[in-house]
Amino acid sequence: MNTNMKRVTVFGLLLLTAMLFTSTMSPLKGHAEEDTYLIATDVTFAPFEFQNEDGDYVGIDIELLAAIAEDQGFEYELAPMNFSAGLQALEANQVDGMIAAMGITPEREESFDFSNPYFESGPVMAVRDDDEDISSYEDLDGKTLAVKVGTTGAEFAAELAEEYDIEISQFEDSATMYEDVLAGHSDGAIEDYPVMAYAIQQGLDLRFPEEPELGDEYGFAVNLGQNQELLEMFNAGLANVLEDGTYEEIVERYLGDSSEVAPRAGFFGLLQANFGPLMTGLGRTLVLTLVSFAIALVAGTVIGLFSATPSKVLNVIADIYVTILRGIPLIVLAFFMYFTVPQLFGIQITAFTAGIITLSLNTTAYIAEQVRGGLAAVDKGQLEAARSLGLPYGVSMQKVVLPQAVKIMIPSLINQFVITLKDTSILSVIGIVELTQTGRIIIARSYQSGAMWIIVGLMYLVIITLLTKLSNMIERRLIAND
Repeated sequence: MNTNMKRVTVFGLLLLTAMLFTSTMSPLKGHAEEDTYLIATDVTFAPFEFQNEDGDYVGIDIELLAAIAEDQGFEYELAPMNFSAGLQALEANQVDGMIAAMGITPEREESFDFSNPYFESGPVMAVRDDDEDISSYEDLDGKTLAVKVGTTGAEFAAELAEEYDIEISQFEDSATMYEDVLAGHSDGAIEDYPVMAYAIQQGLDLRFPEEPELGDEYGFAVNLGQNQELLEMFNAGLANVLEDGTYEEIVERYLGDSSEVAPRAGFFGLLQANFGPLMTGLGRTLVLTLVSFAIALVAGTVIGLFSATPSKVLNVIADIYVTILRGIPLIVLAFFMYFTVPQLFGIQITAFTAGIITLSLNTTAYIAEQVRGGLAAVDKGQLEAARSLGLPYGVSMQKVVLPQAVKIMIPSLINQFVITLKDTSILSVIGIVELTQTGRIIIARSYQSGAMWIIVGLMYLVIITLLTKLSNMIERRLIAND
């Protein structure tokens, strides 16, 4: 077993090195290069921002930003994330600005500086096309409304709930909100009128029982007192594109009579049309999993050994670490690493780095417990026999106890690897476009959530099945060579 242990150790170190190298080559970026602004946007909010079949970000906001940047001569990169996460990223100075059909409200002006308005829109309520029970707001008593977190529509729904007996369901993206209504879980949805009208134009079976409300003006935002030169350039560029007709052309392209209606492909057509982005998302999922698990395997083994040593101090350290990290939900840990840490220490962390740290810290706690359990499962007589032969404690653990514990731990480590792979889906909240977020982006464009979630689920199933079989093969070889 000693020879096998050396082989496994060498393989693990090589894997860690390779994955860390891969991570530096990854297209995932949390911050732009120097002299390039990083702009947060919500790419599941058609027709203002979404990703087309070629993988390019398009929409009114995206094209307007591109036109203004060209007019003013500045460079930028987009940071796609859900709307509420984008607000947090901007407040934490993780991004330089945000454009996401963002209403200029008094509450938001307390935290952000806004550009001159570039669009005006109000919220509107939509219900299923075949729902004849709701014809006005008065019919909402006892009903459920779906809203998007942090939006003007959510605020309007809250006002309605003060007048009528309404239950509110909140979602992170518009497409999921629409699907909730179509599935019958919610009776209606409230969203900005152009966004909802575009969705209906694309074939969504919804209708408007009421006229749109008076709404807010949209603006480009920077953090309060920050990046004023970027705000000034946006305002100057906006004035120019309004004057030369570029703005009107952009809006007409998405909201005019000549706007295109995307064809609704079947299951295999949807898979074929989006195969490239899906594979890219899968690749990022695998990189996140492999790098995080390799780090956690080393750190978890060390923490697990702390639990098994005679030192009370090391026992306490291990217990505190495991208790805290297992007690914090992964999504909370991700938010803490990406939003809170930069604010506390005045540093910037890329989304990829924050994702790796989050997964590694979480997985380390569980691997530490698996190591502790594996060591405890080895007969105590093994350690006593080694010590009676004059071997020091450390050598006894390394040469006698740990090799036996590894064989016991392998099944649980395989299971933990699979859990870590699935946990990567949570990292979409900080802007990492892995497999699950790729699916959301495609749904925002195609409005075919049923078929897309089946495709994403099958991709997870296939890759997890293959990795499990590979791990089982390695386990059998290690046991056979024992």
